[in-house]
Amino acid sequence: MENFNGIQIDEGEMSSPKPLGAFGFIFSKMVSDMKFVGLFTIIYGALSCLSIIGAVIGIPLIIAGLRLREAAEEYTIFQSISDNNALKRAFEKQQKYFNILKILIIVGLALLVLYIIFFIMFGLFAFSSISDYNAY
Repeated sequence: MENFNGIQIDEGEMSSPKPLGAFGFIFSKMVSDMKFVGLFTIIYGALSCLSIIGAVIGIPLIIAGLRLREAAEEYTIFQSISDNNALKRAFEKQQKYFNILKILIIVGLALLVLYIIFFIMFGLFAFSSISDYNAY
């Protein structure tokens, strides 16, 4: 997918921006939303870093937010000068954002399962100690 043949732009072409109509509006809105979500992810990661344990989650969130904002900037470059290399870089940075979030989601789900198991074990232990107490 390095050629981007479906876009029909010559490699490295530096032409004036072409109006994209309704797609251009949607594209601009997507880029704006990506910048907002990236900034929010960075802020959330920074707030998570206020605790030592939260820094384990916060630092990858900051990195992910930076990658999303960089991808949005590359999309803006692609939209303004129709540079295929900018589109490729945007896809790569957006893929890194999603990859970091995917890892964080998997780790979060694994920790949730461990928490539930711990809670059930604690509950069983507490229930068995209560029944032992009533026996006296």
